[in-house]
Amino acid sequence: MTESFLPHMNGVTGSVLQILRHLERRGHEAHVIAPDAAGIPERIHGSAIEAIPSIALPGYRNVRVGTSPAHRVAAGMRRFRPDVVHLASPFALGWRGVLAADRLGVASVAAYQTDVAAYTERYRVAATTGIAQAHIARLHRRATLTLAPSAESEQQLRALGVDRLRRWGRGVDAERFQPARRSAELRATWGGDVVIGYVGRLAPEKQVEDLSVLQDIPGTRLVIVGGGPSRARLEALLPRALFLGHLDGDALAAAMASFDLFVHPGESETFGQTLQEAHASGVPVVATGRGGPLDLVRMGIDGWLYRPGDLQDLRMRVADLAGDARKRRALGEAGREAVQGRSWASVCDQLLEHFEEARALRGVDGMLRARRGIRPEPSVAVGPRRWHRYVALGDSLTEGLCDPAPDGALRGWADRLALLLAARGGLRYANLAIRSKRVSDVCGTQLDRALELRPDLASILIGANDLVKRRVDVPSLAARVEEAVVRLRGIGADVVLVTPFLPGRRAAWIYTRRFSEFATALAGVAERTGAILIDTDLHPSLRERANWGEDLVHLSSRGHRFLAYRAGEVLGVPHADALGALDAALHEHEQISAGLWWRRHALPWVWRRLHGRTAGDGRAAKHEDYVYLGRTPSRSGAEVR
Repeated sequence: MTESFLPHMNGVTGSVLQILRHLERRGHEAHVIAPDAAGIPERIHGSAIEAIPSIALPGYRNVRVGTSPAHRVAAGMRRFRPDVVHLASPFALGWRGVLAADRLGVASVAAYQTDVAAYTERYRVAATTGIAQAHIARLHRRATLTLAPSAESEQQLRALGVDRLRRWGRGVDAERFQPARRSAELRATWGGDVVIGYVGRLAPEKQVEDLSVLQDIPGTRLVIVGGGPSRARLEALLPRALFLGHLDGDALAAAMASFDLFVHPGESETFGQTLQEAHASGVPVVATGRGGPLDLVRMGIDGWLYRPGDLQDLRMRVADLAGDARKRRALGEAGREAVQGRSWASVCDQLLEHFEEARALRGVDGMLRARRGIRPEPSVAVGPRRWHRYVALGDSLTEGLCDPAPDGALRGWADRLALLLAARGGLRYANLAIRSKRVSDVCGTQLDRALELRPDLASILIGANDLVKRRVDVPSLAARVEEAVVRLRGIGADVVLVTPFLPGRRAAWIYTRRFSEFATALAGVAERTGAILIDTDLHPSLRERANWGEDLVHLSSRGHRFLAYRAGEVLGVPHADALGALDAALHEHEQISAGLWWRRHALPWVWRRLHGRTAGDGRAAKHEDYVYLGRTPSRSGAEVR
C-alpha cells in the first residue's frame, strides 16, 4: 500500500520501487495497491499494480490521493492473500490499508516517511496540525510494527504514543551515485568556481527560500534541481540561481556529482535521501540540525549541521566549505565511505526481517493478539550505571521454577540477571519471590521486606496469577503495583517493571485481553513513576515452546536465560546481546522433556485449587536477606568467588 507511485517520482515511490526489485530478486511475490494516475504501469518488477480511484491533491496536480473505502482495499488484499502488508508513508490510503489488514488478520508494517503534521504548519493550515498528529498516532498504533527512519522521527512518534517502533533507514544506489559521474562539461555550462547544489521538491516544506542567503557568496553558483508548486516564486526570489527542473537517473547522478557542496535547508525531513546520494557522490553536505540529517551528517567529518532557522549560521557553514577545496575533498571522501554499507540490498534485507517480526507479533500459529493501547516502549538501554543492592519481587517466574541448577536449586531469570550485574564489581542480591503469589502479596509482605533492605535496584514481575482468576479488576491491580513502585522509588531505588506474559498456546487465548490490558496499565505506571519498563510482548519469541518448561506455564532454562539477557540489555550491561547469543549457542542442544504433563502438573494444580491451597503455601523466599555475588578478598589477599 503506497500513498504515492508512478508516474509521480518522489522519495516514497523510489523506496517502493527498490523494495519491489529486492522482493523479486529474493523470490517473493508482491502486489501493489496505489492511487490511479495517467500513465501508471500495470506491472513492474514482476508485481501487479492495482490502481484504485483517486483525486488530485490541491497544489500538486500530479499527486493523487486514493479514495477507495477499506472494504474495497480488503477485497484486493483478500484476492492476493498476503503474509504481510507494507504501508509506504501511510496517511489517507494507508489508513484504509491498516484497517483492511486488521480485518483480514494480517500483520501490517507502516514505514513513516512523511511528517504530514509539519507540512500542515508549512502550508499555514496549523488548525489541522493537531488533527494530522492524532491521525498519525491512531494509524501507527494500529499497525503491527512502525518503522522510523531516524532518531528524531522515532522520538516524535513515541511522543504521540506510538509503540512497536523499529529503526529502518533508506538505501542508496552507490553505483549510480558516485564521484566518477562528475562532469567538467556540465560544470562549464553552469559557471562559477564553486557550485552549491540543492536537489528536492520546490515546495514550502522544503524551505528552499532559505538558500537566498547563499546566492551572493563570492565565486559561487547556486544550482537548484527539482520541480514543484513553488518554482515560480523561488525563481523570482533567487534570480542568480540556476534552475534545472526535475532530473532523474544518470542525469541526476551527473548533476549531483558535479556539485562542490550540497545544501538542504528543510526542517521537516524524516530521513533525507538526497543527503545520502550527495555523500555517495563524494560531495560534502550542509543541512539543518533537525530531523533525519542528524543521523546522516557527522559534524566536521562529512559535512556541517547548522542551527535550525539560523540563516547566518547556514551562510557561515557554506562559506567555510566554499573557500576550502581541501576540506571539501576530505569531507566528501568521508561521506562516500560512510554510505558504502547502506546499499539497498542490505536495507531491504533488514526490511524482510522486520516483516518476519511483524508476523510473529501479530500472532503465533494463527492466534491473534489482543489489541494493545498506548505503550511507551524504551528502545535504548539505560546509561552506564552501577548498582550495589538488587532485590527481586514476584512469583514462581522470578523464584525460578523449571530452571534447576546442577545442584538441584532453582535459578531463574532474576538470579541470572544478578550475575550479569555482579560482573561489574560485586552485588548484594535478595530474591523475595515465592511461587503462586499475587499482586497483593508482592505489594504487601514482599514490599515491606524490600523496603527494609533498601535496594538501589528492584525488579517486579507479578500479575499472572491474578489475571487467570475467574474475575479480575485490572485497574485495581495496576494501582497496587504503582503504589509499590512509588514507595520503592521514594527510597531512591531504580525499579524494573516486567509485563507478565503467556505461552504461545491456543488455550491461553482466553486470557490475552486481560494480559494486554494489564501491560498497557503497567506502561502507564512506568511512564508516571520513571520505572524501567520491559515490555515482554515486544519479544514474541518468548512465547515459543522451547522457552517453556514441561508444565507449559513456567519458563524453561532457555526462557529464563532469554529474559535475563533482555533485561541486561535494557539495564545497559555491556555486550548483553552478544553474551545472550553465545549462551544460547552453548545450550542449543538442550532437550525439552515432554513429561507426563497432566499427572505431574495439571492434576496437582486442580487438586490444590479445589482445596483452596497454592503451591507457595508455607514456603519462604530463597534469599530473604542479601547474598553477595562477586569477588571478595581472602585473608591471603587472593580473590575468591
